[in-house]
Amino acid sequence: LNEHFGGTYMAYLAFRPAGEEIITEHVGEEQSAPVEIDDTLSVSPAGLDSEPLLPMGLDDAPVMPEGLLGDSVNSVEVPEEVEAEIGEEKEEIFKRPETLRYIAALQEHLSGLGLVGKSNSLADIVKTVHRELINGEDDQFRIPDSVPAVAQCLMQYQSSHRPGDLWHFVTPDYRSTSIWFQLKSGDNKDTEKVVQAVEDYVVKNPPPFDLEPNWFGLTYINIIWQEKMVSGMLQAFLGSFVVVLLMMIVLFRSALWGLLSMIPLTLTIGLIYGMIGFIGKDYDMPVAVLSALTLGMAVDFAIHFLARSRALYAEHGSWDAAYPHVFGEPARAIMRNVIVIAFGFTPLLAAPLLPYRTVGIFLASILFISGFGTLVILPALIKVLEPWLFPKKKTF
Repeated sequence: LNEHFGGTYMAYLAFRPAGEEIITEHVGEEQSAPVEIDDTLSVSPAGLDSEPLLPMGLDDAPVMPEGLLGDSVNSVEVPEEVEAEIGEEKEEIFKRPETLRYIAALQEHLSGLGLVGKSNSLADIVKTVHRELINGEDDQFRIPDSVPAVAQCLMQYQSSHRPGDLWHFVTPDYRSTSIWFQLKSGDNKDTEKVVQAVEDYVVKNPPPFDLEPNWFGLTYINIIWQEKMVSGMLQAFLGSFVVVLLMMIVLFRSALWGLLSMIPLTLTIGLIYGMIGFIGKDYDMPVAVLSALTLGMAVDFAIHFLARSRALYAEHGSWDAAYPHVFGEPARAIMRNVIVIAFGFTPLLAAPLLPYRTVGIFLASILFISGFGTLVILPALIKVLEPWLFPKKKTF
């Protein structure tokens, strides 16, 4: 679908005046109902770029004589600054040709990235209606040159059988609009590129009004969710790592033994996450959740091995005499644990859902790597660090 069509991943970009709240009131049935156009109101293609036409008979209506309503009414003067402020507040920004042309230029710029397959906006509606009202030729697929002409295009669109569709692209007061993008990829990195491209374009090409861009939609939510998930999981992971280290120091009553017990865990984390990054595997939710399990599962074997090593060393007096017993019952128990649990997760590799396969590979890798680090690296380090791990007590 993404290869042959516009794209199946939706993103939406809203523009509104900076600091202005979006109108969130529901567009009711009255606004969504087809607009009834008086038969006496005529719109000619030739007059599309001129002033809007009045119903027949009203264009020659007499002008109200000045002062007819009394001096009390006509003498009311509105301060210029208040009048300007009122006009600015009521100005329908997204009926102005320069604003619509800016949106169309932004769409054309993003279409050249290769990530946006298709986009739709209020500008596309206006250009399409303008083309059909004139002669249907491609050279009329453009934004008209005046506000009344744009308004007539929108009025004609609302005379269709689905006039409420217009409010998907603009609010009823024409103060906020949205652009609908169809992306070829759901990768968050691609969405971030599109977001960054919009930011760069707005900086280099300021909009005709002080407009503020805001993204929304599932693809953008995924970016925000990913940022919070990755940063949150990283903080939780590092905090848990420190807590486990402190617990090991308290358990063995030694900072050196505590650091030694963390070596299989550190090796497991480094190899697994290094391999994930090397092969380009996404840091998705299953991987993020399983990272917490790495801490608990990878340190279990080290605790068991070191605790039994200390007990057997105290019994036999030296590492040379103790290690054959360490690699007897304790090492066999650890190895059987690795084999049984690791192979117990391998049936998940045949699961039809990719997250299940991720869980199977991830947990089997945790057990194998932590088991290897416990049975191979820890004995070698104990041999090297024996004078510091088992200091001789002085006798008097």
